[in-house]
Amino acid sequence: MSLHANRRTSGQEAATRAVHVPVVEPEGSSPAATPLHLNHQFVFDSTEALVGAFDGPDAAFLYARMGNPTVRTLEDALADLEGGEGALAYGSGMGAISTVLTALAGSGDHVIAQSSLYGGTHGLLADLQARWGVEVDRVSGADPEEVRALLRPDTRVLYLETIANPTTRVGDLPALAAAVRGRGVTTVVDNTFATPLLCRPLEHGADVVIHSTSKYLGGHGDALGGAAVFASAELRRRVWDQGTMLGAVASPFNAWQTLRGLRTLELRVRRQCDNARELAERLSRHPAVAAVHHPDLPDHPDREVSARILKAGGAVLSFDLEGGGREAAAAFAEGLRLARLSPSLGEVATLVMPPASTSHHKLSAEELRAAGIGEGLVRMAVGIEDVEDLWKDIEQALGEIG
Repeated sequence: MSLHANRRTSGQEAATRAVHVPVVEPEGSSPAATPLHLNHQFVFDSTEALVGAFDGPDAAFLYARMGNPTVRTLEDALADLEGGEGALAYGSGMGAISTVLTALAGSGDHVIAQSSLYGGTHGLLADLQARWGVEVDRVSGADPEEVRALLRPDTRVLYLETIANPTTRVGDLPALAAAVRGRGVTTVVDNTFATPLLCRPLEHGADVVIHSTSKYLGGHGDALGGAAVFASAELRRRVWDQGTMLGAVASPFNAWQTLRGLRTLELRVRRQCDNARELAERLSRHPAVAAVHHPDLPDHPDREVSARILKAGGAVLSFDLEGGGREAAAAFAEGLRLARLSPSLGEVATLVMPPASTSHHKLSAEELRAAGIGEGLVRMAVGIEDVEDLWKDIEQALGEIG
């Protein structure tokens, strides 16, 4: 019986017994699904046990900012999927990115980052540069020699995305990670677009893998969250220490929802990738489209790398409209009737947005060009709908702006 039950006796008044309700622990069977532990604090039999709970991420559960059983279940699942030594879950993808970067880089340190990244990551790096004095250099992600040329004694982080948002460029992770190995640099890879089903960056030399679990891992647009998976226990402990101070931790309920989404991850991602590949091929032949960006297309600049490190090209594609700018991209997105206009991705429904005006709106014209983001670029995160229905919707929207 639990500690709460031990504090309750038949001679106590109802007010006391109502507070100290016995906790029922399953005996002889186990729950088929992950239990949802909403409590944020835990109690102990001794002061010694309480003191020991402060020791680290794998100590006894103490306070939800430091760990929770449902959240730990998600962390263990993600570490297993990515092949890591452990994981930490956060309240959002940016919570994961912010905690990892602030744990690894401080005032005066140097970060090398890919030019084409999620807009929120761009914003965080700019903030670290302006307020913390973290120096940031950008690379295309296509050439490890670019990285080697920028290495300095104070370089602390190489930050990449497996499939770049929103350009779908695919960097040679093994070569890029090798360029900084042994130089005191931590390679961090955002694997949100690929998921561990298409790529496991730790196997290619990464030290930390980031996920916005709100996207494909949860898969239904109803569970905000993020996670970091680590190649070493020491690195996980270092980031855990920073995370307990920042407090950007995962909600147990959202972790529980994400675990539920993981059960259908393979089924969803396989269908989404198939749909995205088919739509990319059709869009590449449409007269209203100037260029299509998807790793499975034969003319993609990183086709060879993609075939080597990805099991499929992913479910996100982007395309430039023929002769179009921001107005044309907005008109196309607004003209869709089935696909939804939304800043997110990775859920079962197809979502579309024009990045230059939305997720990357804080970037200057020069920064947009450096990132490979055209003014009329449209990003489409393809869902699990029937591909013919999606194509009809795209055709009619292209016809409206044509």
